[in-house]
Amino acid sequence: MKSIFAVLTVVAAIIVLWYAACVPMNIKGVLVEVERAGAEVQPPSAKDRRDMGELGLVIDNGFAIPATWEQDRPRLPAPHQVATELWNTTVGKKITSKRSLIYHGWVTLSATLLGFAIGTGLGILLAVGIVHSKVMDMSVMPWAIVSQTIPIIALAPMIIVVLYSVGVQGIIPKAVISAYLSFFPVVVGMVKGLRSPDHMQLDLLRTYNASQSQGFWKLRLPASMPYLFASLKIGIAASLVGAIVGELPTGAVAGLGARLLAGSYYGQTVQIWSALFAAAILAACLVALLGLIERMVLKRMGIAS
Repeated sequence: MKSIFAVLTVVAAIIVLWYAACVPMNIKGVLVEVERAGAEVQPPSAKDRRDMGELGLVIDNGFAIPATWEQDRPRLPAPHQVATELWNTTVGKKITSKRSLIYHGWVTLSATLLGFAIGTGLGILLAVGIVHSKVMDMSVMPWAIVSQTIPIIALAPMIIVVLYSVGVQGIIPKAVISAYLSFFPVVVGMVKGLRSPDHMQLDLLRTYNASQSQGFWKLRLPASMPYLFASLKIGIAASLVGAIVGELPTGAVAGLGARLLAGSYYGQTVQIWSALFAAAILAACLVALLGLIERMVLKRMGIAS
């Protein structure tokens, strides 16, 4: 009960601060609208608005504060505006509609899951090779680390152009970018997990004359499971980011990245924020699902989670 109360308190504080931030962020736009409407209350002139700061405008124009939470195209949308947009584009639309966030979320999710599967498989294979081969440890691991220093926003257009040039289009380029972001956490976590058994456990297996493959399946792999699932939770979130980033350079018409692009083109900040929240909710659901699978797997294996 205390934990729920603590969470609700933090959420309430964030919402209050969010509403407070909307006032100075949107005050200039409200005053411009008032001036155009020719209202009885005279707002400051354009020159005064340029000279005065946002807080000064708020203090001198308290009448405009409620309107800062109701603008059609605010610089910073209010929480209830984002919540309303989320409701209208999920519950209020058919899932097959091009305006439905569920439809766009599924497009992004499909690329995310494919890229996550590729990245996870590649990461596990590399980790096994690195643990069992000093040559791979000294050659592959440094390159894996270096690869993550390249900004994905710069690499994504290059990947898409190269794949498009050889006729690979659709979901595959986005999945490749997702795999690129997700494989590194899996490699690092799996290597740590496979190396987690101590020397006494390894010596015990040698005493029993166990082979290297038996040591892997009976000791190293079970010991790596908690580390693997921890890295998978990071990897699935990274995959989602990769799928969204992969949609941006292509001018996609479907997906959460496409919603962000459309909102940016037409100045629909409420749409942008709703797409961002949809992506955050989707990521939270994916991480929660992995957490559920983790508890089931570790319980089945008799490992305390």
